[in-house]
Amino acid sequence: MRRVHPVRHLFAWVLSLSLLSGCVRAVPPARPPPEDARTLTLIQDWEDARSLGDGALVSLAATAPDARVRARALRALARIQDAATLEPVLAGLKDAEARVRGEAAFAAGELALSWEPLLEAELSALEASLLAAAGTERDVDVRLTLVDALGRLGTPGAVSWLEERMREADGVEAARAAQALGVLARTRGAASVAQVSLAPAEALLAAERPVEARYAGAYLLATVKRPQALPALRRCLGDADADVRALCVKGFGDVGGPEDAVVLAALLEDSSPRVAAETARTLAKLAAACSGPCTAVDALEALAVRAKRVARGMPPPEAAGVEAPEGAKAPVETLARSEAGHALLALAQQGLPGFGRPVLESLRLALADAERGAASEVARADLAWLDCRLAAAMDRQEGTPKEVLGCGYGRIPEARRLALGLREVAQAKGQGGADFAVKALRHPDARVRLTALEAVSARPVPEAAAPVRELIEGEDLVVAGAAAATAGVLEDAAALPGVEALAARVLQTPGDLAEPVAGALVALQGAAAEPRLREWLQHPQANVRRVAAQALTRLTGQRVRSTRVALPAYTFRPPSAPARAGLVFRTDKGDITVRLDVEEAPLTSGNLHALARKGAFNGVTFHRVVPDFVAQGGDPRGDGEGGPGYSIRCEMTRRPYRRGTVGMALAGKDTGGSQFFFTHAPQPHLDGRYTAFGEVVSGMDVVDALLEGDVIREVRAVELSP
Repeated sequence: MRRVHPVRHLFAWVLSLSLLSGCVRAVPPARPPPEDARTLTLIQDWEDARSLGDGALVSLAATAPDARVRARALRALARIQDAATLEPVLAGLKDAEARVRGEAAFAAGELALSWEPLLEAELSALEASLLAAAGTERDVDVRLTLVDALGRLGTPGAVSWLEERMREADGVEAARAAQALGVLARTRGAASVAQVSLAPAEALLAAERPVEARYAGAYLLATVKRPQALPALRRCLGDADADVRALCVKGFGDVGGPEDAVVLAALLEDSSPRVAAETARTLAKLAAACSGPCTAVDALEALAVRAKRVARGMPPPEAAGVEAPEGAKAPVETLARSEAGHALLALAQQGLPGFGRPVLESLRLALADAERGAASEVARADLAWLDCRLAAAMDRQEGTPKEVLGCGYGRIPEARRLALGLREVAQAKGQGGADFAVKALRHPDARVRLTALEAVSARPVPEAAAPVRELIEGEDLVVAGAAAATAGVLEDAAALPGVEALAARVLQTPGDLAEPVAGALVALQGAAAEPRLREWLQHPQANVRRVAAQALTRLTGQRVRSTRVALPAYTFRPPSAPARAGLVFRTDKGDITVRLDVEEAPLTSGNLHALARKGAFNGVTFHRVVPDFVAQGGDPRGDGEGGPGYSIRCEMTRRPYRRGTVGMALAGKDTGGSQFFFTHAPQPHLDGRYTAFGEVVSGMDVVDALLEGDVIREVRAVELSP
């Protein structure tokens, strides 16, 4: 285990170095001189320890002679996200070097996204400085970073400026402003952009515009949730780019009407399975608004043909005759068949109202018929899981896990079926208490116990109290934490001793336990929970401090903030990844090759690289697949709650989330571990919020083919060519 090494003996040297001002830096060397190399190493150490180096890091950001050092120090401040560093970050916006100003703009945007919300005065200072910088900045890349930062800030002044730039700027900046406004609408709600004119976004959709501009315009129109956007959304359904079409389809889900279902139905046969999946999801949303005959529900019957494609490898008509890509481990039909199931998966995940039950039954019959003639074991497994997904959607309609008990043609283990059903029925509205889940609280499989707790929390029943108390005292801390939260919902005072004992373990365990336990303490103790929560404000893990501050704010009615605490020297730190490091994921559907970003995210890359070399991912599943969004894996528990037994710090990068980007899953600030995800499509709302640390360089067709439960057979650490 590598530790964070003490660096106090070098502080004086760094501070004296920062005072030097006579260095020539007009032509920087290919490699930093030894002094700067040591300084960059120090910055990495401070960053990972969430330390300001007794002020040395701030000093380097402001006064280091070498622009590379100033820029790297600002990147560290961006990742630490301490509001106390706002002044040096804003000062960096005036630096003579564009690369430094760009890092300052990025850091300002990260402070705007801080897990610890900023005060009004801090927000005002950010707005004033960013707007002032935007008024004078001439470097194109820095300007675009300023646009992103103002979008992340999202104050009224920032929104007004972005609207103006969307209308008046050149193509690239106007598009970036539209995208920033769309991200703001998605992350903070459409009300945040309610006064923004849609005309500039509509203009960006013109066919002669670059695809990036059309995408940005579609992104804003799809997220504003305004009927006024419908005419433009209807026009862009025929866009040449699949990502643009998918966005335009998505926009109908909140504001579309019955008349739109007819047009959307044709896109269930789109040449891109991602567009077809978005269409199925959107039609399901429109179905929820039906009060009589429902075209949206009727249209979904057409998905039955996809069962045969999944079973027999029938590609969409437009893909017929396409040859297998170089290096593929399976023919195109094999890969396309699983991809064809994404529309069915999207429908099942979204669900249908009760009157749509015949459609779900019809689709299950089509899957069963296809399963009898399936071409391979992979196809049979896909069909079995899709059957269970649709069965769970039927159970959600009635609020009881019945259909999942017999789904999957005997191929899906009982625990997996039951966990799926319990999670779905937890979402059922107006169905009464979850008495059916009480027995499942004592199921031998942790996944079932966890989802039974979800059902009982969503639909409480008093008879669950006793088994919930047993789970609080169990050895599985994930289940124990969820049980504590459930006890709070049940208002079970008898559970308090167990919750208090669990709370004492928060100080010795990864920060994921803090949130459910804090909620239980507040629910069961009220004001008496305050002393313990204030103790957590000094916890070295940022997520524990955040949880404590939020709980205290709710408890006291007064805003409580936590302050940065440096990590102790013994905190686990992964090794950096070697140069040109890559990973090859082997699945039954083919190989996925990933290039790790060892320069921008050395420790996150090194963490996954080291885990792969240990065999930590062998046999682990992709437990979460959301069509046209992500495929997520790396959880040894298989329920989305597991990790390697430690957490690593976020390394936010300026790498955008495009199709095939690899990101680190989080449960709060600095809670990364072993869970990662691949993006199916661009996801700009993830930029700067989740560590992006690599890209798929081959096997993206395999990523597209993944369904929940697909197994990672092996991950090999490899060296890739430059």
